[in-house]
Amino acid sequence: MRIAVSGSIADDYLLTFPGRFADMIIPDQLDRLSLSFLADDLTHHRGGIGANIAFGMGQLGARPRLLGAVGRDFGDGYRQWLEQHDVDCSGVYISDKATARFMCTTDDAQSQIATFYAGAMGDSHLIDLEPVLTGQDRADLLIVSPANPEGMLHHTRQAHEFDVPLVADPSQQLSRMSGPEIRPLIEGAAYLVCNDYERELIVGKTGWNHNELRARVTTLITTHGAKGVTVAGVETTTIPAVAPAEDAVLEPTGAGDAFRAGFLSGLAAGMDDVRSAHLGCAIATMALETPGPQGYQVKPQALDERLEASYGPDAATAIMSALALER
Repeated sequence: MRIAVSGSIADDYLLTFPGRFADMIIPDQLDRLSLSFLADDLTHHRGGIGANIAFGMGQLGARPRLLGAVGRDFGDGYRQWLEQHDVDCSGVYISDKATARFMCTTDDAQSQIATFYAGAMGDSHLIDLEPVLTGQDRADLLIVSPANPEGMLHHTRQAHEFDVPLVADPSQQLSRMSGPEIRPLIEGAAYLVCNDYERELIVGKTGWNHNELRARVTTLITTHGAKGVTVAGVETTTIPAVAPAEDAVLEPTGAGDAFRAGFLSGLAAGMDDVRSAHLGCAIATMALETPGPQGYQVKPQALDERLEASYGPDAATAIMSALALER
């Protein structure tokens, strides 16, 4: 199965705050909220949700086709980095604007406050997916992850127009978009992937209740952080998370993208939804243990051991065999 990934490509600037954001909030002063945090650390990483997903898929042999808008600075090492990790960048659009910037601060409780500057990502609606979604080399599945909302809607419509199954992943753009904008991103999708907080945002903004949301897609996948993942298809299955190592870095930026990378790679390799979610959870924990959303390496032996410890030898054997990775 060939999978195309539509989404943001960005430079990430990650900061750490030695405290808890929640301790700084005065409940009866929320209408005058004004906060400043002195960070202890600042690191720069390659990022963007679309690129993060494609990076993980490339390591798992899925060879995704990345679709996103970047500035001319994208050629300064980022393109080469992705291509070295088996990502097809032929569908990346070059804009005269600067590549997008993501600034995120994480506190001691792993809570995050982030701001995203769109830059070149604002031109993602100029990317025409007809060549990607038609013809002999057409994609078999398209994930529309956060980017310029206009581009997300355009690519979703094109997926439906050319009858290509869709993975809806509005996640970080839910705070920006209204209910009428969110509904067409979701309705008729083969999969909706979101975390439990984002699911509540979707319900609140669209006016759908939980049953109505569930009825709009074939399969609803909800991530719950350390509590694992729920896959609601014909049947509903709750999958525990893969426990991180005791000395893990625990950097949450990109963990959700890594889950998507593992899940989609499982689908690309012919696995069912549950096995794909097992793989997604394992890759998410690898990202959680590594600074930056593209800092982890998928090493077959380590992956095999994590899968077997978390889901048993049968699951590990099936997944490693489907991925054609040596045990």
